[in-house]
Amino acid sequence: MSLDNGEMKKAVGLEKGWSFTHYLSKMKGVSAQDRTVLFSDSLVSAGGGLIAMTIISLLAVSLGYPMALGPIGASCLLVFAAHEGPFSQPRHIIGGHLLSTFVALSIWDLFGRSHITIGITLAVVVLLMMITKMMHPPAAASAVVAINSQVGWGFLLTVVFSAILVVVISILYNNLFKTRNYPQRWM
Repeated sequence: MSLDNGEMKKAVGLEKGWSFTHYLSKMKGVSAQDRTVLFSDSLVSAGGGLIAMTIISLLAVSLGYPMALGPIGASCLLVFAAHEGPFSQPRHIIGGHLLSTFVALSIWDLFGRSHITIGITLAVVVLLMMITKMMHPPAAASAVVAINSQVGWGFLLTVVFSAILVVVISILYNNLFKTRNYPQRWM
């Protein structure tokens, strides 16, 4: 199956009517109303992050993988400050970290670490998270940390245990408050 020039332009979004000016105008963004966040809700979110990261840092550091704290800390931000969002749900957190870290370590095992394998890792992880509907941006960071640090397969267990702890702590903590309901959905 081959694409002629017109079909190729359509496939990459360069159909008739495209201009450089239009392209640039898309970069100015759209105006949106700022969502008001109550200070008390901010304190609740910060408290959840404090509890979760204290517990998880004990685990990650004692297992010898403190580099897991960056991506897991980003997951904490999502589950405590944006707990209703789609990327904050258990399937996305646990599945995303498991999938991304496993893929990264597999690519590292097969091809080693180089600039291109780091780029390929991120591309594969993004593609797989989209296909499996487990998008979780901090999980992509876990993949990059795994391949860039060349930490080995023990990192996978640390990341997965940490992701599970994030979800469990978030369930226990967020549901203590009348205005919070976590998770919104499991699958």
